[in-house]
Amino acid sequence: MNDNQLLRYSRHILLDEIGIEGQSRLLAAHALVIGAGGLGSPVALYLASAGIGRITLVDNDSVDLTNLQRQILHNTERVGQPKAHSGQRTLAAINPEVAVLALTERLAGERLHELVRGADVVLDCSDNFSTRHAINQACVTNQVPLVSGAAIRFDGQISVFDPRRADSPCYACLFPPEQQYEEVACATMGVFAPLVGIIGSMQAAEALKLVAGIGQSLAGRLLLLDALGMEWTSIAIARNAGCSVCGADHHAGNPHP
Repeated sequence: MNDNQLLRYSRHILLDEIGIEGQSRLLAAHALVIGAGGLGSPVALYLASAGIGRITLVDNDSVDLTNLQRQILHNTERVGQPKAHSGQRTLAAINPEVAVLALTERLAGERLHELVRGADVVLDCSDNFSTRHAINQACVTNQVPLVSGAAIRFDGQISVFDPRRADSPCYACLFPPEQQYEEVACATMGVFAPLVGIIGSMQAAEALKLVAGIGQSLAGRLLLLDALGMEWTSIAIARNAGCSVCGADHHAGNPHP
């Protein structure tokens, strides 16, 4: 680390759990952030400011005026611009040392697996079940830890799915893809602005802990937040031996559905 980096990251380096070694791990890491909206905004802001060396920011949408109530990565001048590129500009202003690759595309199939394979940690900041399941499948196949968050109305949830651990469930253990779930969108249900900030900040925290190799992750636990009552609920989640994604009978199957 050079003198400028030692100064920039001094408040991390002062933490015994992180120190020079942990900060060096962050600087050498590559985070894949899928979604540059409500959750992706605080995720990307904190990863960049904390010194994650490379961030790939993926979003196929453009900035809309309705986004600005909560998507703090963007501003009024950028309405109509691709979210990934707007986010890249914001992150460059905060920490120009971080290499940010902006991709305006919808990830699927081999392209998704290719990007997951090249990452140290994946942060799912998407807003629909099909994308979440595709990301989970890619993370299980390629043995890359996944930090997953969701927020709607006043309700948020966050967990970590770490396929490197034999005891860690995957997203499909919790929400089996063969079951039908009702899709709820911010556009129709609404979302409390700071809620995505709370959940997204926690996603960033879990990702930084995973990369630095410190603390205990949320693997095996699902945290639920009721922001109206500001009450947290922690639920233990176990790996499902019969899971269609990470179960023993399925894991050796076709990795690219």
